[in-house]
Amino acid sequence: MAKRKEKIMPFFKFLAIAMAIITIITLCLFKFIDILPGEYFLVLCVLLILFNCIFSSLILTRRGTKKRAVGTVFSILYIIFLVLIIVYELNTIGFLKKLGFTDYKTENYSVLALIESDYEELSDLDKKVIGSLEFTSEGLEKAKEKIEKDITPEFITTDNITELKDTFLANEYDGILVENSMLAMINESDEEFSEKYKVIYEFSLDVETEDIAHEVDITNESFNIFISGIDTYGSVSSVSRSDVNMIITVNPNTHKILITSIPRDYYVTLASKNAKDKLTHAGIYGIEESVATLQNLLDIKINYYVKVNFTSLIDIVDALGGVSVYSKYSFTSQDGYYYTQGMNNVDGKKALSFVRERKSFSEGDRTRVENQAAMIEALINKAISPSIIVNYTSLLNALSDSFITNLDTKDITNFIKMQIDEMPSWEIENISLNGTDAFDYTYSYGGTKLYVMYPDNETVINATTKIKEIQNEE
Repeated sequence: MAKRKEKIMPFFKFLAIAMAIITIITLCLFKFIDILPGEYFLVLCVLLILFNCIFSSLILTRRGTKKRAVGTVFSILYIIFLVLIIVYELNTIGFLKKLGFTDYKTENYSVLALIESDYEELSDLDKKVIGSLEFTSEGLEKAKEKIEKDITPEFITTDNITELKDTFLANEYDGILVENSMLAMINESDEEFSEKYKVIYEFSLDVETEDIAHEVDITNESFNIFISGIDTYGSVSSVSRSDVNMIITVNPNTHKILITSIPRDYYVTLASKNAKDKLTHAGIYGIEESVATLQNLLDIKINYYVKVNFTSLIDIVDALGGVSVYSKYSFTSQDGYYYTQGMNNVDGKKALSFVRERKSFSEGDRTRVENQAAMIEALINKAISPSIIVNYTSLLNALSDSFITNLDTKDITNFIKMQIDEMPSWEIENISLNGTDAFDYTYSYGGTKLYVMYPDNETVINATTKIKEIQNEE
């Protein structure tokens, strides 16, 4: 009598169908993300289809329960593996969707009253006099309009921040309207001022900006990226002083990276104002002002920018699982963290303290600039290391709201594809601009001399020459 063939249970048919569907979804998502070189994607397709066929044949066999049992175990593990990959892919897609030019910047305003006054909320300033700064930004008129929806004050506008502060303290204004980055400047120059006022109203406004990217094929052409680190926590879209100012020059053909650091107090000509100011103050007028000012200073074209803040660095370093950064000196920061001369393993908070510290060094801001460049190098080295795979999802989550860039999604995916295809070893070099300590008047803080650094033209010329050399190398 012929032996009857064993009937295949519906569960195994369902398992085979599930494997096929998940395999197709995985490959489609890889194709959509487009970060794998063509030959890598082809190999992946062959492998996944091959595994799918082998495991399906094992669980759908009509003979041999052992084969089916082995096939079931491997099929379930295979599905779990693909589901994890799909999670990675979906996180990547969500991250990439957030890239590209952001067509607004956020201005944060405060209405202040003297601490001894009876004013406690905005309505108390109805029919009162409010002082404001003429040059804060184009958002000032929008800010006034917002206030005038609730009250009817008399606005008196000045173009001198010292005059605004002194008139306010003399009780000639009932309150003042000031953008928070300007308020931070007042507090820094007059440490007692913060004890003399109270904030009775706060709000934020989004102001339109223009895309200033000079696009190139970043997989074949050299390019410059401006890194701006603003001195705030929270939203990266906020305008604020740019305490970290670096230009990263990348040559994808020679695999060389040059990090050029510019001190925050460099005494430069603001591009749109044609007036002298600290470089850090350019950030108050938006990242486009910082970019234009540095292009004029160094006689170069800056193709793209990346803007981060204090929160960004903490989140990114922690998402990477910490980084190893080189310190030129042994020192203890004002936050109480100790760093030894040589390599230091740091988490997010310790990394932030490292790049902000300047009082521990005889060279002050010059050493801080060197440490900031060392941190960028540490981040790059960790990001291109194999260990990035372990922290990939957490890194994407940290990056998604931690920076703003006008690099296009396609540019970034093409660059990743090139990195995967060639696996190059990048050569990284750091240089810094230098200058002479001085005190001088600044456009943004008229009426009072502030600490500035007069540029050393020799270091400026050297930086320009070096950037162009890296860009032009074949």
